[in-house]
Amino acid sequence: MMVRVTGESMLPALRPGDWLWVRRGAPVRPGDLVVARLPSDPSVLIVKRAAWEEGGGWWLESDNQRAPGRRDSWDFGALPASAIVGRVVLRYWPDFRRIR
Repeated sequence: MMVRVTGESMLPALRPGDWLWVRRGAPVRPGDLVVARLPSDPSVLIVKRAAWEEGGGWWLESDNQRAPGRRDSWDFGALPASAIVGRVVLRYWPDFRRIR
């Protein structure tokens, strides 16, 4: 599955407009970037860093805690493993001029 990054919560690792290739159901380890369902609206996908496993779920954090509109486990707690859609396996850019 492919996901487009919006927002600045994962700067500097991910930038708005980046595209990600996500492997559904892939095993997750601390430090991995993952795509998960937002607890308050499961139709919304979020990209976060898996910080640690907690009680059968994952604590997910934004890399940029000061980003406007940032939502992560500091707001909603650990997410159950069932809320993790997949692990990011590749990032690619729509604008190849950014590669240096």
